[in-house]
Amino acid sequence: MLELFPEAEKPVEIIPGKKLSARATGLYVAPADHFQTRPVDELRLGFDGISGDFHAGSTRRSGGREPWYPRGTEMRNERQLSIVAADELAIVAERMGLAEIKPEWIGANLVIEDVPHLSMLPAGTLLFFKGGVTLKVDAQNGPCRIAGRSIAENAGMPDVEAGALLFPKAAKRLRGVVAWVEKPGIVRAGEEISVRVPEQWIYKA
Repeated sequence: MLELFPEAEKPVEIIPGKKLSARATGLYVAPADHFQTRPVDELRLGFDGISGDFHAGSTRRSGGREPWYPRGTEMRNERQLSIVAADELAIVAERMGLAEIKPEWIGANLVIEDVPHLSMLPAGTLLFFKGGVTLKVDAQNGPCRIAGRSIAENAGMPDVEAGALLFPKAAKRLRGVVAWVEKPGIVRAGEEISVRVPEQWIYKA
């Protein structure tokens, strides 16, 4: 029977979970008709996400990220919030030859500081805000040409289409994560966050 359980002979590497401390340094909301966001002092969160935000809803329509469904299929909305880090955006900006990339240009809802390599947080990471809100990370947010075009237009790049194409390459694994609301409430600017990174392992069949 040992051949059915190779881990008995060669244990898989399991990385223990950990806790980190962080802070919400920027809050943003998108109008209902456009993905670009604007700064706000607080985020009002329900189980559907941010009240009135472009990405609010318990469900969403599938797109290019879900090729296994016909485009437009209704599915669970695990992308209620977009979370980014200023240090990662600075790297992307440098790669694109820009002075800066503002979080609102790419539709970010939260800027979090003090988390090393924010974009690498694994699925299942919990963000406990001091005010009572809990967010759960679903996945890394893959950079797309739509956000790239927004950056190119807002930064005044001479070739908008070239900028749109450059962003997915420059921002690979640096575009932050998406999350959904596990426990609703209000998040305020400057709020402390306890980050609980789950135990991790690599599945090898």
